[in-house]
Amino acid sequence: MPTLHVRSVPEDLYDQLQALARTRQRSLSAEVIALLERALADEYTRQAQGELLGAIRRRRFVPPVGAPDSTQLLREDRDR
Repeated sequence: MPTLHVRSVPEDLYDQLQALARTRQRSLSAEVIALLERALADEYTRQAQGELLGAIRRRRFVPPVGAPDSTQLLREDRDR
C-alpha cells in the first residue's frame, strides 16, 4: 500500500485532526484516510451533478427564430 507524507501541516489543523480521530476512536492515519475518501466521494458527486446540470441546460427548449413571444400570445388570448 502506498504511503502519503504531508509536510507543513498547520499545528491547529493537526490538533483538530487528532481530536476528531480520538472522538471517533481511530488512529490519526485512519481518520485522515476516512476524510480523504469522503472528500473525494463528495467531489465526484459534485462533478456528476455539474455534468447533469450542464446536460439539462443544453437540452432546454429554445424557441425557433421568429416565433412569437409567449407573453404576447397570452395577453392576446386574455383580451379576447
